[in-house]
Amino acid sequence: MIARRRLAGLAVVVPSLAAAALVPPSPARAGDGLEPYAPLLVELPGWKAGKLGGLAMQDGGSRIVVAQRGYERGEIHVSVQLLAGAPAQSRLAAGGTGMRTEASHGPASTTTIDGFKVTRTFQASDKSGTILIALGPSAALSLAFKGLTEDEALATAKGFDWKAMRAAVK
Repeated sequence: MIARRRLAGLAVVVPSLAAAALVPPSPARAGDGLEPYAPLLVELPGWKAGKLGGLAMQDGGSRIVVAQRGYERGEIHVSVQLLAGAPAQSRLAAGGTGMRTEASHGPASTTTIDGFKVTRTFQASDKSGTILIALGPSAALSLAFKGLTEDEALATAKGFDWKAMRAAVK
């Protein structure tokens, strides 16, 4: 019965999280559970960082984290999300199979970098794409960008401490 209630709760929460991901992040407030993740979404040299936003909740043994922060450098925009729980699991499931594929939004490829499974998409026409780093079976770092080359975006993603993030969301 408890498992059904948790699943029913997730059925309500997951669509809300998807909608929240489309809205610009709201500033983090004291007590909302984001404080442990704030040091992980670091200031990047040469970038103007926005405020930390998102949500963090825990219900018994289930945890959901969506900590997000935007970064700007002139006309270039990057949105970074640290995800744990159901939001990460759904993103990772769509993350790729390890094969290079071609889709309407551009090519997608999955490789291993420093022991982490990394899935990348890139659209050359507007220099946009995503990088998804699997931090564990239910944790991920997602970087969406516009105005960067694929290599610049990967270098930006490497500006975050993936190992510290993996430890924080275990």
